[in-house]
Amino acid sequence: MSTAAAAFWVVAPGRGAIRPVTVRDPGPGEVRVRALYSGVSRGTELLVHGGHVPADQYALMRAPHQEGDFPHPVKYGYLSVGVVEAGEPDLVGRRVFCLHPHQTVYVVPASAVVPVPDEVPSRRAVLAGTVETAVNAAWDAAPRVGDRVAVVGAGMVGCCVARLLGGIPGVHVTLVDVDEGREAVAGALGVDFARPDQLTSSGDHDLVVHTSATGAGLQLSLDLLGPEASVLELSWYGDRRVELSLGGAFHSSRLRIRASQVGAVPASRRSRRTHTERLELALRLLADPAYDALLTGDSPFDALPGVMAALADGSLPAVCQTVSYPAPHATT
Repeated sequence: MSTAAAAFWVVAPGRGAIRPVTVRDPGPGEVRVRALYSGVSRGTELLVHGGHVPADQYALMRAPHQEGDFPHPVKYGYLSVGVVEAGEPDLVGRRVFCLHPHQTVYVVPASAVVPVPDEVPSRRAVLAGTVETAVNAAWDAAPRVGDRVAVVGAGMVGCCVARLLGGIPGVHVTLVDVDEGREAVAGALGVDFARPDQLTSSGDHDLVVHTSATGAGLQLSLDLLGPEASVLELSWYGDRRVELSLGGAFHSSRLRIRASQVGAVPASRRSRRTHTERLELALRLLADPAYDALLTGDSPFDALPGVMAALADGSLPAVCQTVSYPAPHATT
């Protein structure tokens, strides 16, 4: 037996298409999931959509359950929430999160899905992969009580990091972005907001987290650091080059740039936390309704090719654009 489904593919640089898929019945240890919502990762997914994955990163940048090969055609994505229709009995009927591309119905190993807590709405749950990245960044950054922290870049990752770090007692977080429209989002997340030209104090931050994926943003991040402090770099630039000015205070103040990437649990937690435990933590954190401020647009699955193009050219502004799928029965 099989089920008719559909999936979104990047078929050429800057162009996507919906393609039919035949999904088999699940075997032992597998589940069949019918999607409710998925989310678009504006950073990595738009780089893939534009064909900007460097050739030497093709293997490392493969997403779980990806089909096709870079640069294209490729089925790519990793923020999916759905209902288990068949398979392992203890999961049937449950809402789950899966690192799966945009697809109406799919079969995966039961170990690839994580149940969504009852108190987390399905649409908000698409942020689990992004909050997981923020958790990983917080483990890497190890902020101290009372730190002055700037998060440069108010996209999905930057906003999630700001919300997490802002919950640490005494930590003062400023979310920085060139788009003044993100001030309302920052307010909903409980942190301060500033445009780069509004920052009156520089060189006094204990930690800066950079997520804007621009050279200007990374340069600003360095300029905001106090002596002996670090920038935690979460941006992925694809095949784009970045130029920095490393004169001035970079050497005399012994500044540092450190990369953080969600593909590996930080060494400080690796012997005590699995990838699944990290994702389960992210889903529990999403009980916080403040994260709804990141869900700034929704569109039906069939419209995804045009939506991706509009996100890529900037004509559709969004923090997190969600994709809705028809469901066979009511869910929360």
